[in-house]
Amino acid sequence: MIKDEPYGAEPWSLNEATLDLNLLAQSESVFALSNGHIGLRGNLDEGEPSGLPGSYLNSLYEDRPLPYAEAGYGFPDMGQTVINVTNGKIIRLLVDDEPFDIRYGTLHKHTRTLDMRAGTLTRNVTWTSPAGHTVNVTSVRLVSLTQRAVAAISYSVTPVDEPLRLVVMSEIVANEDIPVTTADPRAAAMLAQPLVSEEHMAVDGDHPRAVLVHSTRSSKLRLALAMTHDIHGPDRKAIRSESFPDLGRLMLAAEVPAGQELRLVKYLGYGWSATRSRPALVDQVSGAVAAAELTGWQGLLDEQRAYLDNFWEGADVEVDGDVEIQQAVRFGLVHILQAGARAERRPIPAKGLTGTGYDGHTFWDTEMFVLPVLTYTQPDAAADALRWRHSVLPIAQDHAKELGLQGAAFPWRTIHGEECSGYWPAGTAAFHINADIAAAVVRYLDATHDAAFEREVGLPLLVETARLWRSLGQHDSAGKFRIEGVTGPDEYSAIKDNNVYTNLMAQANLSAAADLVAKLTEEARALDVSTEEAAAWRDAAADMFIPYDERLGVHPQHDGFTNYARWDFAATPLDHYPLLLHYPYFQLYRKQVVKQADVVLAMQTRGDAFTQDQKLRNFDYYEALTVRDSSLSACTQAVMAAEVGHLELAHDYLAEAAFMDLQDREHNTKDGLHIASLAGAYTALVGGFGGARAGTDGLSFWPRLPPGLAGLTFRMRYQGRIIRVHVRHHEASYELISGDPLPINHHGHPLTIGTEKVTREIAQVKPRPSPAQPTGRAPQPRRERSDGGR
Repeated sequence: MIKDEPYGAEPWSLNEATLDLNLLAQSESVFALSNGHIGLRGNLDEGEPSGLPGSYLNSLYEDRPLPYAEAGYGFPDMGQTVINVTNGKIIRLLVDDEPFDIRYGTLHKHTRTLDMRAGTLTRNVTWTSPAGHTVNVTSVRLVSLTQRAVAAISYSVTPVDEPLRLVVMSEIVANEDIPVTTADPRAAAMLAQPLVSEEHMAVDGDHPRAVLVHSTRSSKLRLALAMTHDIHGPDRKAIRSESFPDLGRLMLAAEVPAGQELRLVKYLGYGWSATRSRPALVDQVSGAVAAAELTGWQGLLDEQRAYLDNFWEGADVEVDGDVEIQQAVRFGLVHILQAGARAERRPIPAKGLTGTGYDGHTFWDTEMFVLPVLTYTQPDAAADALRWRHSVLPIAQDHAKELGLQGAAFPWRTIHGEECSGYWPAGTAAFHINADIAAAVVRYLDATHDAAFEREVGLPLLVETARLWRSLGQHDSAGKFRIEGVTGPDEYSAIKDNNVYTNLMAQANLSAAADLVAKLTEEARALDVSTEEAAAWRDAAADMFIPYDERLGVHPQHDGFTNYARWDFAATPLDHYPLLLHYPYFQLYRKQVVKQADVVLAMQTRGDAFTQDQKLRNFDYYEALTVRDSSLSACTQAVMAAEVGHLELAHDYLAEAAFMDLQDREHNTKDGLHIASLAGAYTALVGGFGGARAGTDGLSFWPRLPPGLAGLTFRMRYQGRIIRVHVRHHEASYELISGDPLPINHHGHPLTIGTEKVTREIAQVKPRPSPAQPTGRAPQPRRERSDGGR
């Protein structure tokens, strides 16, 4: 396990002071750079050693067959797996014929810094070769947030105390060897040699360049990578470029005096397409590097900083009293931005573009955990992710027909739009993803009032998801609308009737669709929505059955759940978590044990459907059953713990979400970051301790801080405004950074905020005793013990 503060505790940067080869794969994920189109893991420039080499293009995947011991009608035949594309990061160095390799010679200094305001990864190395020659090496890497197809690296070498003959080899490499890193079934399938060469070329001159073009064997997607260079150094140097089917290379040799610098700036242009010709794709990436050269290295740095300055103006979170959480929440925000900033009508995968975990698939995580953050910090990126859902709507409609349903059945996991889950109970049966998409649409429309999106994207998505629920559910003899045989967020309870979360989210979906159809009558007619159909949606919503256990005074997560035997947590060894890797699903499905917050999430997303007393009883009841075998759980528990008054517990859950990857708490950061958990750190602070809620009644805040925090300040974008909220223990203040005055609610009391700060008192509540968690599964303390214990 990564130790406490492995990257320091600076508020605006992650700083690795020494290189630990045992943690190389984890740090490669943490130091990954992306813009939503290109993803580059934080591999060392020279490529070796590495934990998991990784360069990715959003939605570039390879097909693979899904094997079944016994197939069934409606099961998907093919899966989709993200692949390691052509690697443009590699820059090898020879120091008087000795390869620069940190495993040999003497490593005097090795630091890396992820600068969250500059959007760069900087590496500084001082190394002495086995022959006794010492050099300083500095590299700065960025993936441009302003030029979507561009990444760039500045690489410089300086002899320390003697003139040296240096050779720098800048490469683009396809079909790298990828190690098998884990037997965990959630990890990505590794595909060997996925790329077929179509063209390669190299050009010498003042700005030497090379291009490689490849295609995938089965999915038939074409990709290209171009590189070009600016070179600075002694006048006497030799330069040569060459190319082969899987390799493009620039070789730069120079005799460099002591204290002088040999510097190379490498510009990369990435592109892929399912339809464009090879010449067109070559032109695209060649044009991308030409534009990058025109901008220049300093210009790219300036553009990156300006983009991030604008982002932080409406997104920053300041935490007073917990320096580790301060760093972690900004780290999370940076990676959320990187995952979606320039995705542009492509999905946001569960790991972003930081690794191959989950085969690079997108899940419901995007709509329910990532998009809430983007909606209030970078709304254009949220809109693009939903436009991607709209673009694959025809595939979802076909899937619904295959299942004997109407409307659209969106896939549980996918890259291109087809269902890729080979396990029905925890996959296709999780129909709630359709309502999650609808909820994301409603949230975005409330936050932006985007009329064009409402007509072109929002209405079709709401209509087709409402049609699904109306055909999936049915009215019983008592007139209640029931939805049977589905799986809710808790994947340890599968194929159940009337899951509370699913039914409440479907209810909201049906009502929102009917409301929008009434507003956009002409556009609704074009979708063949009749008055009778919309009325049927309203009836289903009004009659929705929500289970409730009168005996216990709690909501069972589905019909009969509270009658099951409880899991024997005391007899479960701590090394048998996550349970799904050590026990058959059959046993999990028939017991009261919860993988991730389910009813608790329903209370967060549909708080209007519960009384405050019900929220407290439900929260306490499910705390004793929830083992958090999913990284999605802690942030939800943090929000609701704060709402019901368990403030110190909420602080612990916040830390669990925030440190999921920085401390590698699930021991799988090597496969890529947990993007939803990173989003959860923001949600736990803003939605939990800031008490931010948005809905039909507008924007409201119910702030309340735990004892361990002295203050919390956050910014958010809402309806064309930037709002700043500052919370202390006894009061909260609100002001607009930009935009017109806005009515809000503070602890249920209306007020209007403008550019002048408005301050209101916070009513204090008596601390509640924390509920018990399953044996050994209480949230880890905010600072990890040195023995790595739970």
